[in-house]
Amino acid sequence: MTKQLQIPEVIPNWIDGKQTIALGGEVFEKLSPHNGENIYEVARSRAEDIEKAVAAAKNSQSAWEDTPAVQRGNILHQICNALEQQQTEIAHIVALETGKSYKEALGETGGAIALGRFFAGEGQRLYGRTTTSGAENKYASTVRQPCGVAGLIIAANTPIANVAWKVFPALICGNGVVLKAAEDTPATAWIFAKIAHEAGLPTGILNVVQGYGIEAGAPLVEHEGVDVVSFTGSTKVGRWIAEVAGKRLAKISLELGGKNPLVVCDDADLDNAVKWVCLSAFSNAGQRCASGSRIIIFDSVYEEFKSRLVKATKALKVGPGDTDDLGPVINARQLTNMIESIERAKKNGAQILAGGSRLEDPEHKNGFYMAPTLIEGVEPHDEISTCELFGPIAILYRVKDFHEALHLANDSPYGLTASIHTRNYHRAMQFTHKVKCGVTVVNAGTYGSEPHMPFGGMRQSGNGSREPGTEALDIYSELKDIYMIVDPEQI
Repeated sequence: MTKQLQIPEVIPNWIDGKQTIALGGEVFEKLSPHNGENIYEVARSRAEDIEKAVAAAKNSQSAWEDTPAVQRGNILHQICNALEQQQTEIAHIVALETGKSYKEALGETGGAIALGRFFAGEGQRLYGRTTTSGAENKYASTVRQPCGVAGLIIAANTPIANVAWKVFPALICGNGVVLKAAEDTPATAWIFAKIAHEAGLPTGILNVVQGYGIEAGAPLVEHEGVDVVSFTGSTKVGRWIAEVAGKRLAKISLELGGKNPLVVCDDADLDNAVKWVCLSAFSNAGQRCASGSRIIIFDSVYEEFKSRLVKATKALKVGPGDTDDLGPVINARQLTNMIESIERAKKNGAQILAGGSRLEDPEHKNGFYMAPTLIEGVEPHDEISTCELFGPIAILYRVKDFHEALHLANDSPYGLTASIHTRNYHRAMQFTHKVKCGVTVVNAGTYGSEPHMPFGGMRQSGNGSREPGTEALDIYSELKDIYMIVDPEQI
C-alpha cells in the first residue's frame, strides 16, 4: 500500500519549502496499529531542526503578513481544492497510520477540507471595528494583525482534521507556521504540507517537523522565536506548556483531555441513548477528547439500559474495515496504559460488564486492539473515573434523579463536553446551562464539532481558548487600537 501511495521510505521534515531529513540523521519506526508491523521510518528531529524551522517561518512571515488577507484566503482555497482532488489518497494514508477504516478516514478528510474552506473565507472577514471616542476630534478603531510565528502541536487521533484545525486559522491570520506532527501519524502531516506547497503556498510559511514530543515538541515550546503556541493533547503536557511558554509570555491555546458525562434520564429514548453511548464511547476506538466515558443513568432505568447497552457493546465489530465499528488504538503504549488502569480498578472492586482486555484472537492479536469495555461499581473519585484513558472504555454510574445526575456530571476535574438524553424540555434546558463544560448536546453524543463553531473546555480540559470557529482568530492574531486625531484648523 505504501508504494502505491508513494509515501517516502523515510517520512521527512518540510523546512523552508524543502523535504529534509533530521540534521542528526536519526529515524524511528512507525508501526501499524492494525498488525504491529513497521510501515516506514520517520525523521527523528531535535532542537537544531526546530531552530531551522522557526528561522524559516520567521524569515517568510513578514511577506505573508503583507499579502492582503483576501489573497491569503484565495491561496487557502487553492489548497482546499488540491486537498479535495487528492482526498482519496489522504484518506488511505490516514487509515494506514491510524488503523481506522477507510470510510471513517475519508469522512475525516472531508471535514478537514470543510474547515479549510471556512477559514479561507475568513480572509474576507478579518474584521476590526470602528467605535466612538470620548474626546473631541478623535476617531477610534481596531485592526487584527498576526502574532508572528505559530508553533502548533497536534495529536494523532484525527490526524488530518487536527492539522487543518490549527494550520488554516494560523495561516489566514498571516502567521508563519511550525507544525510538530504527531509521531504516530507523520505521513498525514507530510502529505498535507506537500499538497499545500504544490498548491502555491509561499516557501517557508508552513514548516512541518517530525519527531517525538520531548525531542522536537519541547524545543518548539521553549523557543523564544515562537510567538503563539497551540497544543492539543494531554492535560499533563498542557500544564508543562502553560508553565514554560507562560514564563516568556507567549500566547497559549490548550485543548486538553476530557472525561465527558452522558446522562440517561428516566424519560429517555433508550434505544437512541444506547446508539449514542456506543458512538461516543467506542467510535474512533474511543480516541476522542470528547469521548463519552462516564455514563450516568437514572436508577429507575439503570438495569434495563445496562442490559441493552451491554448487548449492543458485545455486538460491535472490531477491525480496520468499512463494516467495522471501531479499529485499534494508536500504539502499544496507550493500549498497555488502559489495560493497567482497568486491572487497578478491578482490584478496587470494579465489575467488567463487557470487554476489559486486549483482543488476542488470531485476527487481532498482532495489532493494538482493545475490546470495547463497559465497567460498573466504580466510585466517582476513583482513578479510573478521573483520568482520561483515550480508549474504548466507558463507566456506568447509577443516580437517583436529575439533581444527582447534574452533580455527578460536574464532579470531575475536566469540563470539555457533556450530553443528556431526555424528552423533558425543562431538564434539557437546565442541564445545558448548568453543566460545567464547553460543549453540551441534547439527545445525541458527546462529540461532533463543526468548523464555524468554537470548541474547548474549562478546568483541566483547557485554558479557556476556543478553536475552531471565528474565536480561533483571537488566538492567532493580535488586536491593535488605532486613534486618528483630526486638527480642525487643517480642514
